[in-house]
Amino acid sequence: MFDVASTPGDIGQRAQQHLARGSNRTQRAPLRVLTFLNSFAPGGVERIAARLHAAWTIAGVDAQMVVADASIAPPIALQALSQVHPKPRGRGVTRFAALLRGIPAIIARQRPDVLFCAGNTYTALAVALKLTLGPACPPIVVKISNDLVRPDMPLPLRYFYRRWLRIQGRHLDHFVGMAPAMRGEIARLVGVPQSRISVIADPALADADLRRLAAARDAVVRARPGRHYVAVGRLAPQKNFALLLEAFARIAKPDDTLRILGEGPERRALEAQAARLGIAGSVYMPGHVDPLDAWLAEADAFVLSSDYEGVPAVVIEALAAGLPIIATDCCCSMADLLGHGTLGQLVPTGDAAALAQAMMTLAPDSGATIAARRTAAATFTIESATDKYLGLMRTLAATRAAETAPDTPRNDPIPSPAA
Repeated sequence: MFDVASTPGDIGQRAQQHLARGSNRTQRAPLRVLTFLNSFAPGGVERIAARLHAAWTIAGVDAQMVVADASIAPPIALQALSQVHPKPRGRGVTRFAALLRGIPAIIARQRPDVLFCAGNTYTALAVALKLTLGPACPPIVVKISNDLVRPDMPLPLRYFYRRWLRIQGRHLDHFVGMAPAMRGEIARLVGVPQSRISVIADPALADADLRRLAAARDAVVRARPGRHYVAVGRLAPQKNFALLLEAFARIAKPDDTLRILGEGPERRALEAQAARLGIAGSVYMPGHVDPLDAWLAEADAFVLSSDYEGVPAVVIEALAAGLPIIATDCCCSMADLLGHGTLGQLVPTGDAAALAQAMMTLAPDSGATIAARRTAAATFTIESATDKYLGLMRTLAATRAAETAPDTPRNDPIPSPAA
């Protein structure tokens, strides 16, 4: 079970004094936060960034969001959303260039207190903004949304990736892990002290989502013959659905089914693999599906076959439904997420035999286990995360204001506050 707390870090006595007496800037306007994204193409990072943006707006924050391509509608209605260029930028390099050219002007105009980097995908842009703007760049808060170890990378590439993580540590201000186990991984690989790391549970759900997912599963009578497995994710190498198909083929009986919900570049290869394995008639890939309520309610088990993840939001949704879970040990947080075996089964990554064995030996759940899964999921709500993120951002904004105030000597060290 998680014990999640936000630790904003070393504020400093002068920063506390500055915050207490209030600056002209904070008296005139609320906290200003700017989030940047490529687009709202289906993805957990973008969906959660949208949730946070909406929650910050409701909390009275001047929250702005800028995207390179606004042609895809956000998952929820958002205020203060703009496209950085009049024409959508639909490719990786053009999106990056458009955001890097456009965001400095937005910063000069809107004067945000903090920039929010919603996931690892956007750290290159965050570092580029720091180098471009220098001292004029606001503090940047980076949410670590994916695995930092990256065992999927060849060793030479992994060496350069580790160097890149250290560059991030030198230039970006504060890092947020989505679960306690990520704290040590961030400190070790990014090379930053604990004072620059917070842990805030990933806000994958709202309180209303918890109730809805549980009610949907409780209302379904699962009386069909066979076992029915469900998996969710982009059809991409990271998710390793090829491994899942191989495992399913080893144990599938005539009435068993596997549903893989998602879309991506590996669709044709996966369909061809299912045909070769003789399970095409039992495997269904309906594409991207949202919401997941009915699919999770009707399944007998949720299966995650990924090679690497951060804290996968879909596992949290499965916990909220109370669904049995089988997952690969694809990140440092997965053991905690599954209660070290009490809430689900954990198997090694890339091991089809172990995955098949876990799928085959699925045991009936007790009411206590279902309740424990739902309690674990309740940690990961937008209601809990909103105030923790805002507390961290206000701390960073106050510290920056104190450091740049005319009456604050810039060369003096700022002592830590009393315990």
